[in-house]
Amino acid sequence: MKAKFLIPFAIFLVLAGFLFKGLYMDPRQLPSVLINKPMPEWSLPTLFDPNKQMSTKDMLGKVWMLNVWSTWCGPCKQEHPYMVGLKRQGLKTPIIGFVYKDQPGAALNMLRQSGNPYDNVVYELKNSVGLDLGVTGVPETFVIDKKGVIRAKVSYPLEATLWKEQIKPLLDKLEAE
Repeated sequence: MKAKFLIPFAIFLVLAGFLFKGLYMDPRQLPSVLINKPMPEWSLPTLFDPNKQMSTKDMLGKVWMLNVWSTWCGPCKQEHPYMVGLKRQGLKTPIIGFVYKDQPGAALNMLRQSGNPYDNVVYELKNSVGLDLGVTGVPETFVIDKKGVIRAKVSYPLEATLWKEQIKPLLDKLEAE
């Protein structure tokens, strides 16, 4: 008879445990199976000269960031001035822009009007690289180490607190390796 009352109580405790754990999770962070795995290889045309290709192999030996963005993305427009400011302040870490599900002409116009924080910008007209990267939305920023391994993924706009507390310390650590 007592077991009949313990089963609902046990179910309640399990559910309460999951809900309690959820209180300490950041809803903006999406897990990525690519963390600590090699960056999927790609070779894509560059935005400013579509006759030239850039590939992941071009970045081996460097710590770098891949910022996935689009002109139609509101949070990307929110993030953009911050990234332009980072480069103006002397950020040496290369940032490669990846235009996602957008027209190259629109991306060119935006960068010409709003400033260009990128060391290079690539694009694709189909979505194979986006799928390989597991892009779920934009903006997304990947931090890649010198060996071409993805060490972090941010699934929301870069801003000052995130930069100072998480991204910049990670970049400094990776540069020292």
